[in-house]
Amino acid sequence: MTNTLNCEKLKSAEDAVKWIQNGDQVLVGGFGLCGSPFTLIDTIAETDHARDLTIISNNLGEAGKGLGKLLISEHIKKAIGSYFTSNRDAVKAWKSGELEIELIPQGTLAEAIRAGGAGIAGFYTKTAVGTKLAEGKEERVFDGERYLFVRGIKANVALIKAWKADTMGNLIYSQTARNFNPMMATAADLVIAEVDEIVEVGTFAAEQIATPHSYVDIIVLNDRYTKIGGEYVESSR
Repeated sequence: MTNTLNCEKLKSAEDAVKWIQNGDQVLVGGFGLCGSPFTLIDTIAETDHARDLTIISNNLGEAGKGLGKLLISEHIKKAIGSYFTSNRDAVKAWKSGELEIELIPQGTLAEAIRAGGAGIAGFYTKTAVGTKLAEGKEERVFDGERYLFVRGIKANVALIKAWKADTMGNLIYSQTARNFNPMMATAADLVIAEVDEIVEVGTFAAEQIATPHSYVDIIVLNDRYTKIGGEYVESSR
């Protein structure tokens, strides 16, 4: 995909991922494969400079797809998220000791990222009280009920996927592909947004904009995947 509009934040995927360093904590948008920044993920998998990553995402894609590619390429040291059994490779890697996993209930994960982006150090929740996920965590009693303390989540880098950006970097999302992406854009030191199209400023109505341009540092055009029947299919290059 090509784009002729002048966008100062636009970079190639290869240049964008150079900002990711060994050992970084990286927020990655998506729910299953929906709303995942495939071009950025593929580009990282093809490089050798950003390894031992801690990936914070709802899941690790599927076997050989999305973040599943980054697992196969051995870039991931630790995964923090909610659902990893959808990727059999993640389960195998965890069982063999090749991958460290930290499970967080999905709603708690979303709130922890929102809190991190809002500058909130942490919060208390009843979710997971009395389970293995509560072991070793601080508890307090409020109104006679037990709560767990959860730290807000911030990361070095966020890789997010939007539908369109304008030339300033304001983002809009496509339906449920919005999922974790907007909140992740608030909770990282560097935000790299992959988009399908760049349009002129003023194309979006103000109420359409989910992520204001001030959160977005780098924009990358998706030039590897084509949307067919609601799903992204890898294009021949």
